[in-house]
Amino acid sequence: MSILANIVVAIIALMHLWFLILEMVLWDKPTGRRAFGTTPEYAAQTKVLAANQGLYNGFLAAGLAWGLILGGTEGTHVKLFFLACVLVAGVYGGLTATRKVLWIQGLPAAIGLALVLAG
Repeated sequence: MSILANIVVAIIALMHLWFLILEMVLWDKPTGRRAFGTTPEYAAQTKVLAANQGLYNGFLAAGLAWGLILGGTEGTHVKLFFLACVLVAGVYGGLTATRKVLWIQGLPAAIGLALVLAG
């Protein structure tokens, strides 16, 4: 079970790395605008805010990677903390931004938490 948990945690970390790229680099490009359904005008106005949000997603990815690298009990605690952070962000985003965030960010975090706890 811990191998599956680590695979899920790695996927979530990679997802958040991708979110960092979308929000910090591609926000005002066609790929970023398509991903978030924004207009060129809105993307230009919110580029700095999106980059800040992307940086936080990078911290989540780094924390999950740190937990994977640490391994053992310490790594488990780090993974649980960062997965909980991802879950809270996913629930908050699902309630305040779009329900899609709950499924894209919150659900994988909940699955990851369950697998890490079961492992």
